[in-house]
Amino acid sequence: MTNLDHQQPVLLETQHHEAISEKKYLIALAGQPNMGKSTLFNLLTGLNQHVGNWPGKTVERREGNFLYNAHPYRLVDLPGTYSLTANSPEEVIAREFILQESPDVVIAMVSAANLERSLYLVAELVLLPAPVIVALNMMDVAAREGLKVDAEILSAALGLPVMPIVATRSVGVQELMHTVETVLSGRRIIQPRQPEIRADHRPVLEDLRQIITGNVPFPYPADWVALKLLEGDQQVTEMMQNHLSPEQWEHVHIILLAHDDALLAVASGRYEWIGRMVRAAVEQPRIGQISLTERLDRWAAHPVWGLFILAGVLGVVFWLTFTLGAPLQTWLDSGVIAPLAALASEWLAPAPFWLRGLLVDGVLGGVGSVLTFLPIMLIFFAAFGLLEDVGYMARAAYVMDNFMHLMGLHGKSFLPLFLGFGCNVPAVVGTRVIDSWSARLVTILIAPLVPCTARLAVVAFLAPAFFGQQAILVIWGLVLLALVILILSGIVLNRVLFRGQRSAFIMEMPLYHHPNPRTIGLLVWQRGLAFVQKAGTTILLFSVIIWLLATLPGGNIETSFLARLGYWLEPLSRWLGFDWRLSVALLASFAAKENVIATLGVLHGGGNEAGLAATLAAVYSPATALTFLAVTVLFVPCAATVAVIRQETGAWRWAALSVGILLVISLGVGVLIYQGARLLGWGV
Repeated sequence: MTNLDHQQPVLLETQHHEAISEKKYLIALAGQPNMGKSTLFNLLTGLNQHVGNWPGKTVERREGNFLYNAHPYRLVDLPGTYSLTANSPEEVIAREFILQESPDVVIAMVSAANLERSLYLVAELVLLPAPVIVALNMMDVAAREGLKVDAEILSAALGLPVMPIVATRSVGVQELMHTVETVLSGRRIIQPRQPEIRADHRPVLEDLRQIITGNVPFPYPADWVALKLLEGDQQVTEMMQNHLSPEQWEHVHIILLAHDDALLAVASGRYEWIGRMVRAAVEQPRIGQISLTERLDRWAAHPVWGLFILAGVLGVVFWLTFTLGAPLQTWLDSGVIAPLAALASEWLAPAPFWLRGLLVDGVLGGVGSVLTFLPIMLIFFAAFGLLEDVGYMARAAYVMDNFMHLMGLHGKSFLPLFLGFGCNVPAVVGTRVIDSWSARLVTILIAPLVPCTARLAVVAFLAPAFFGQQAILVIWGLVLLALVILILSGIVLNRVLFRGQRSAFIMEMPLYHHPNPRTIGLLVWQRGLAFVQKAGTTILLFSVIIWLLATLPGGNIETSFLARLGYWLEPLSRWLGFDWRLSVALLASFAAKENVIATLGVLHGGGNEAGLAATLAAVYSPATALTFLAVTVLFVPCAATVAVIRQETGAWRWAALSVGILLVISLGVGVLIYQGARLLGWGV
């Protein structure tokens, strides 16, 4: 094996010669989660890659281009999946891509440190038409765990090329690409040794094959379809039901009903095949040897100590994200955005007021709000990318799993929800660590119920003005109220949207390994760029709309369309004890939660913050104030959060549902608080 540190530029620096070769080879990169696919993908493609979603899916799609020996290659990183049975969108995407797109070669990433588990996907890949090359990754981790894997023996046993690599150090990647080249050129013919179904079900498989032969739609292999029918694959079953005559399907249906245990026969055949490979190629550590992962997990995965360790780790992440990010955010706001706004205002002084306001407050203000999020976003991505890369994320999810089940979720949902205390935007984006779409969607919808720093800043400013020394109790009570409603909302949403289902949460504990700075850096770059490009444009649109509503028709906020909307909402506002000014302040918070204070300052004659607090305390009763604070904590998410919800779910309907849910909850709770205070004769 050779180190690619000095050879890697060969893959990238000749990209401008792409026209040398007429054919661009298509490589599919497949593997289970935590096999190192992302590391190899980033190593080969560098920044020459594209990140998006698969058509009609929320599953991430990554593909890139690179050159090797002057030949262009297109590399598609298939979603990480444990098998190719249609139990999840990831599994369907992976197998349909291989069958429909016919890649020239499939690189199957497996872990030398966990070979028995990672070979299961290979057992399914070898049944598909595309040639398979095995990239035996994490050889260094296997060595630290006391495992010795002989790649040549494994290759002979599998009938496939097996190339040992250490992707994090670029070791063996050159040899892997050379093997790909020899397969594509026809110099090496692949003849895999495929797993067989258990002997007692082989006649049944043959009967199915004979019935369906000639009726299987292209490009699905008849042998593969027959096996999937025995496994009970829903997608394949529905497909064949539509392509067989009623008589043929009835025959197939009778066979399947008579052998409803066939899934075990198929799986046991694969595990027997895997067992032979592992026995032939792997030398196990001596009895009694305790690996590094086992020693660390005695603490990290402990039901009690694991919680303390998790609290410490998340505390550090929280501190880094907001202690380092907040000053950078403030600097961007006061040192970059504000001077730019002042400079633009000065340059546009001769222009009409509406043009100046539109460009300075609407356009520049909207873009500026996005840029101030970046430090928090980037630190968040870096910290959680590091935790994921070293293998700790699975431990965090494991120790929190039982608690999160109270909300119909599982452990991985805890991490993004925790980040919501800093900002709901990274909380929503952080749901990408959740594998299940149902759990991820519920987490996204309830994430805005976590009081972010902007909402807490509004509460911290207003509560002392109305409640004096009792303000701290009011603030804690409001936070507790938000968290209780979050838990109840999670339970209700799970039961309404997904009928209380809980996705299978198989806790894979990857071995600890050194983080790869290149992988983490590219993750931070891609996520940050995607946030600016997608959410930023939407936030800009929202900011301009809010500015227009607050400015037109005459440039005075008190006579603006926004104020008219406030007057129009007064019948509802009376149930909350609000006047039109409080209603408008809530509406203005849609652009940014801090706008509540700014809007109230404008509507109550400006002045400094102390004067505004005194004015508000004189105008509004304690009952109205408490209601307003509760509604503020629970009110609809800001434009940035709505934009990111749309980005992460891929549909406006989920963003609209989030807004609708929080609107109903906040107004409902507000009415209960104010009307309850009136009935009790308190603070009205």
